Amino acid sequence: MSKLKQRAPYKSAAALSGVSLLALGLCAGAAFADDAPPPADDGVTEVVVTASRRMEKAIDVPIAVTSLSGTKLDVINSSGLDIRVLSARTPSLTVESSFGRTYPRFYIRGLGNPDFDVNAAQPVSVVYDGVAMESPMLKAFPIFDLASVEVLRGPQGTLFGRNTPAGVVKLDSAKPSDVFGGYYSVAAGNLGTVNAEGAITGPLGHGFTARLSGLVQRRDDWVDNISGSAISPKKLEGYEDKAIRAQLAYENGAFNALLNVHARDLDGTPRIFRAGLFQKGTNDFSPGFDIEKVSLDGLASQTLSSGGVGLTMAYAFEGLGTLNSITAYEEAEVSSTGDIDGGSIYTGTGLYRGAFPSNTGGTSKPKEFSQELRFETEQFGKWRGQFGVYYFTQSLKFSEKGYDSAGKQNQNVLHDNLNINYGVFGSAEYQATDKLTLRGGLRYSSDRKKDLVGGQATLPGVALPVTTRVDGDNVSGDFSATYVLTPSVNLYARVATGYLAPAIQDRVNFFGAPTTATEQTSTSVEAGFKGMFMDRKLRLDLSVYSFETKDIQLTAVGGSVNTAKLINAEKAIGRGVELDLEYRPVPNLILTAGGSYNATQIQDADLGVGPCGGGCTMLDPIVGGFARIDGNPLPQAPEWVGNFTAQYSWPLSNGGKVFVFTDWSYRSEVNFFLYEAVEFTGKSFTQGGLRAGYVTPGGMELAAYVRNIEDTIVAESAIDFNNLTGMVSEPRTYGISLKKAF
Repeated sequence: MSKLKQRAPYKSAAALSGVSLLALGLCAGAAFADDAPPPADDGVTEVVVTASRRMEKAIDVPIAVTSLSGTKLDVINSSGLDIRVLSARTPSLTVESSFGRTYPRFYIRGLGNPDFDVNAAQPVSVVYDGVAMESPMLKAFPIFDLASVEVLRGPQGTLFGRNTPAGVVKLDSAKPSDVFGGYYSVAAGNLGTVNAEGAITGPLGHGFTARLSGLVQRRDDWVDNISGSAISPKKLEGYEDKAIRAQLAYENGAFNALLNVHARDLDGTPRIFRAGLFQKGTNDFSPGFDIEKVSLDGLASQTLSSGGVGLTMAYAFEGLGTLNSITAYEEAEVSSTGDIDGGSIYTGTGLYRGAFPSNTGGTSKPKEFSQELRFETEQFGKWRGQFGVYYFTQSLKFSEKGYDSAGKQNQNVLHDNLNINYGVFGSAEYQATDKLTLRGGLRYSSDRKKDLVGGQATLPGVALPVTTRVDGDNVSGDFSATYVLTPSVNLYARVATGYLAPAIQDRVNFFGAPTTATEQTSTSVEAGFKGMFMDRKLRLDLSVYSFETKDIQLTAVGGSVNTAKLINAEKAIGRGVELDLEYRPVPNLILTAGGSYNATQIQDADLGVGPCGGGCTMLDPIVGGFARIDGNPLPQAPEWVGNFTAQYSWPLSNGGKVFVFTDWSYRSEVNFFLYEAVEFTGKSFTQGGLRAGYVTPGGMELAAYVRNIEDTIVAESAIDFNNLTGMVSEPRTYGISLKKAF
């Protein structure tokens, strides 16, 4: 079985202490580390990650990786938000959605995909309990009872596969234990918010252990719909979200297995689109904006049911290595209908005003099966490695339904997609000297996609049915070197490539026709250091990188005909700096900080996209009716992302303690679309949280919390259609919580 690499005890590094303190003073962000209890000397603890598909100390892994777990994960999730709560919580990571809790979109180092279609490919992979989720609707599975979240930045094209040129968000559930235990946590707050979760685990005998965990999140409908429409809900933005996970583990000598069965059920309303949100000529909200009021005249409902089963098995061959198998099946059914123009008034300009009624919806059914076989060798002298094969298939069926102003269905476009991927990979590690370790690997990927569109379309641009196919093959990989500078500091350098499979965009309404994009490839160069300083009171990771993505897949969305078109730009480039740190200056005080600077640019002198369809103020030159986007940053790509947390506890004589925890996150302004427009430039956003409470001598935690302390409301994304429509951030939430581990 794999073991942690052993390192010499840490000593102070006086030569770098000054640099570390300077970085602490300048950085505005947070680095997340393992939340195990601090050692007796109140120094920072060692972080263990699985970024290399083995358990290793983070300092030994030549990848920019941040781990989030324990208290920090619990605190930022106090308000009951979905997986989007991870946005800006680690360097270079942002998450947003125009579908609310059913369809998150991830961006790492500025690379992502703002496409709203259900078959859109994303360059950030979400790997949940070892299983890569391709459909964004499967990536939305709730985060609860987790052991850790790891964010791997940069191409991960060797061990994690295709569709990872930006990186991987890796979530790992807490596993069954052979010791009986568990926990429960209940939080209740304003807006009728309830966030409850719990788990129980223990031995069953004869080598079996089990763990059962569950989650319930709900919120009242707190937004009033003032339109008076007979077919629209009177109140919106409420939800009830339930999830359960059952795990059964078995161990017998060299063999172990883990069965993971999970399910989710969500009932609520879709993300609210707010017509006329932006005041023309600015990115300020229009006069009269009230976050608790909208005016919609269309249908609005959203449900999601999903589930899956995963079987992980491992057999250790003595003296050789371990054969690992991961078999998984995931599926979901999502039905969502919304008023996509976001308004109810069709004359004039301003808040609630659109061009004409527009109401669409549909049902999506992704089904995914994957199988991986991976052999992990033991250490043979100076060598060890991993190699394996991978198979993935996805069936995606969905319908696009349209409705007239009376709520009567007038279109039903049917889609039937098939996606098949094969992969073969290998990775090796060589201990060149006592101080220098080299790693490298390659992966071959083969993709086949087929798309069939039929049914009834409104204003189709192509005769139905129509079939579209794309194929792609690629070899991606990485090479890295780690050098032990001192017993407490490692330097590393890495070159890596990544691959995003060819894509199909199959919208046929409003004179549209299926479009395709060829595969995109990314090459990244990265270097940095990881280390402990100041007698282990400070942990600091620093990385610098530069990437070039050729034939980058972009989606020109919206416009006057509300369509989406896939295009390839010549390339996009990016460069940046990332920092993670944890500092324990005195007993009982923990400070974490981290941040990133990411500069991205689209480079294609001849590429243009359709300008906005709602009368926005364009900043790009218009040539032949198209906006030239050469030199623009990538959409939803902030230059600055940062975090800061501070935790202090006061031990009491009775064995209890009082604690306070505050956390802050920041992202700078973003472009919502490929073109630049005044109205569609998202403002910078700072959000803070606070949690304070008392832990009894028996371990019961009673606390009060507040999220978005300043009640700052900004636009998070927009709809480029027939008006200046946008979606806004969550309001301030607050409440009380109770938690007990046993």
